[in-house]
Amino acid sequence: MLKRVMNTLVYYEFINNNKEETIILLHGWGQNTLMMKPLGDKFLNEYNVLYIDLPGFGSSCEPNYSWTIYDYARCINQFVKDLNFNKYYIIGHSFGGRIGLLYSSLYNVNKLICIASPFKKNFNKLPLKTKIYKFFKKIPFLRWASKIIAKHIGSIDYKNASSIMKSVLVKSINLDMTNDIKKINIPTLLIWGTNDTAVKIDYAYELNSLITDSKLIVYKNKTHYVYLEELDSVYKEINKFLKG
Repeated sequence: MLKRVMNTLVYYEFINNNKEETIILLHGWGQNTLMMKPLGDKFLNEYNVLYIDLPGFGSSCEPNYSWTIYDYARCINQFVKDLNFNKYYIIGHSFGGRIGLLYSSLYNVNKLICIASPFKKNFNKLPLKTKIYKFFKKIPFLRWASKIIAKHIGSIDYKNASSIMKSVLVKSINLDMTNDIKKINIPTLLIWGTNDTAVKIDYAYELNSLITDSKLIVYKNKTHYVYLEELDSVYKEINKFLKG
């Protein structure tokens, strides 16, 4: 179904099983609801489940201006209010987890599950090409070279995005949510793979230290898509966490 939220048409699927509790699933950058269905469908016997194609992805329209993570959080909260959720949980992967983290610092969600979720920019481990690009960009008569370099160092996500979504991605990556995360006071479950090259395991340990009521589960030799690689185990851990 399509729903107009913040002047943007957003695709969603709400499986209403007449349960008291609802799970909201938020996918990663460049993905859609299909990536979360293997996990979300496992909860259908005991919960209502809401899948959302975040604006700019899947069957949802792009926002008509460059959204921030705060805008995405507002969008999710509009769903919560319009669908009249009382007790609900958020499961977010990567970009979706980033939204979930900020959302939990602003609104009244009951529990949060973040899977490989970034929350600030990694300033210390820039690739050499990126350092060169930044150096060239600072020098007026060398800026022409920075454009050539950018074609070779830009991420696949950035290259495939429209101009608006490129801006959304840049704002998202550059936003340091550390102070917002310190405000999270709900039970939070963090799930990571040690072989995650997109969001390093170091972020997991730091998040765990920032959120008072948090638990970290680490899967050895698993990647950024740990929730798919260890689907049954991750489902059991989340279900245990929600019932605990």
